[in-house]
Amino acid sequence: MAIVTISHEMGAGGSVIGRTLAERLEYRYVDQDMIARAARQYGCLEDRLTHLDETRPSLLERFDAETRHYLLVLQSAVLDVAEQGDAVIMGRSGQVLLKGIAHALRVFVRAPFDLRVRRVIQHMADEGEPVDRRAAAELVRRTDQEKAGRTRYLFDVSWSDPALYDVVINTETLAFEAAVDLILGMSRRPELAATAASQQAVRDRALASRVRVALAAHPATRKYRMTVEAKHGVIRLEGTAALEQGLEVARAVQGVADVHTQLLEVPPIPPFVA
Repeated sequence: MAIVTISHEMGAGGSVIGRTLAERLEYRYVDQDMIARAARQYGCLEDRLTHLDETRPSLLERFDAETRHYLLVLQSAVLDVAEQGDAVIMGRSGQVLLKGIAHALRVFVRAPFDLRVRRVIQHMADEGEPVDRRAAAELVRRTDQEKAGRTRYLFDVSWSDPALYDVVINTETLAFEAAVDLILGMSRRPELAATAASQQAVRDRALASRVRVALAAHPATRKYRMTVEAKHGVIRLEGTAALEQGLEVARAVQGVADVHTQLLEVPPIPPFVA
């Protein structure tokens, strides 16, 4: 069956749909708990991961090597889950990270703004946290902006672009249970069945991501940008400097069978002509 990623607007019902879908498929429901697992696996601070998971980096953070390391950890955590399979992955750029994976079904759940605000007000009231409409509207609007800004910064794509998804569901017209039925039926289509090739593609993508994390964490390579690709466990590194150090770092990553490097020439700066 397919890996399912669900991106959703606040108040659209994506979490309800995701949990119900995971129960019916008997899949893991992967949401905030992924952050804690990633923190343990990669030796990161959970609070910092949570912060970078929910917001786009500040101007200062964008030039910080540790921030880059943590962002790569978050991406690697998603791919680690996808590699294991049988999961409903909530948000966290899964629609981008798993683009082109044949057995990944990428879903976007949306609803009109006013309806989402009403749902947020009702949900908070049910939780004993009453909020007025203005505050709820600001919360929904700010959450939309943060998700859009983060995806734009990380991948230079629009978070709400329908082209990023295989199906877009509007919960104004489709009840939550009906949305679950729709996704469930699609996930069982033969076109979305996992194959040896598609599973290998996920393994390679996850391995390449773990190598990027290792390069970003190591003091000898963290300040250099290298292109990392993987194919059947063989890593290809391309960069303009520190490739020997990068080769050693990559070789130490579990699952790497071999490493090939390619030195890229830096084009000379043309002379200034008055």
